[in-house]
Amino acid sequence: MPNRLSAKKRLRQSEKLRIRNRSNKSEMRTQLRKVRQAVAAGEIETAEKEYRVVARKLDRAGTKHLMHKNTVARTKSRLQKLIKSAKQSS
Repeated sequence: MPNRLSAKKRLRQSEKLRIRNRSNKSEMRTQLRKVRQAVAAGEIETAEKEYRVVARKLDRAGTKHLMHKNTVARTKSRLQKLIKSAKQSS
């Protein structure tokens, strides 16, 4: 445990940030799963709607350094490819 006042404050701040980051990451993973499940079920319109939501969340995660920007771009690209291939096959 920290002894100095500034270290105690930093501990409180980092704990708040950790909880917020954890919540945001969890929410993002849930949204990603919704997109993949919609594609697997053949619900293209739902998948596209959910993709728009998850794209916003991914972009925000990239700007807030929750995820690396290249990871965000790669994830979005793979989702778009998944939706496009599902759309063409149906």
